Amino acid sequence: MHTSWEPSTRTVPGPVKRTALNPTLRTESVIALGAFSALTLGAAALGARHSTADTRWYRHLRKPPFQPPPSAFGPVWTALYALIAVSGWRVWTAPAGPSRSRALGWWGVQLGLNAAWSWLFFGRHQPRKALADNLALLGSIGAYIAATREVDRPAAWLVAPYLAWVGFANVLNGEIVRRNPSSGH
Repeated sequence: MHTSWEPSTRTVPGPVKRTALNPTLRTESVIALGAFSALTLGAAALGARHSTADTRWYRHLRKPPFQPPPSAFGPVWTALYALIAVSGWRVWTAPAGPSRSRALGWWGVQLGLNAAWSWLFFGRHQPRKALADNLALLGSIGAYIAATREVDRPAAWLVAPYLAWVGFANVLNGEIVRRNPSSGH
């Protein structure tokens, strides 16, 4: 009886060199990519449900001069969400172990905080609470990257643009709070 070595079931410290997956794992991998894409799409849809710059409240906010035009946000977020999904999937395909579990936990945390921001800012008109959420989001992305580097360095690099964009979003959100002291609580 021949026992095959399954690369996704071994636990090794530090980054691992990927090997070709057997056919069963390839099928599981495709399903997992679909699941990570669906989860990310779900978070994006929740955010999009509340994200609209075409409300009286938002139009009357004083915004900084470096605020990108509303048409920039769709393409940027589409690319970022694709990177988030692929990064999470790559981590999932790495060998099982505490490092992978920690990275996947942070992946879930950042996705939840991401979805909450739009609801707080656009849905509830709470820019201060949205800023607090955005700061937590920035920290969770940083924690995800740190945990992911131990599992799959390319997966960590995939979300570097996301970290940069959320950092920029923090500056924008902070400026909106500063310029609109009576808006939201």
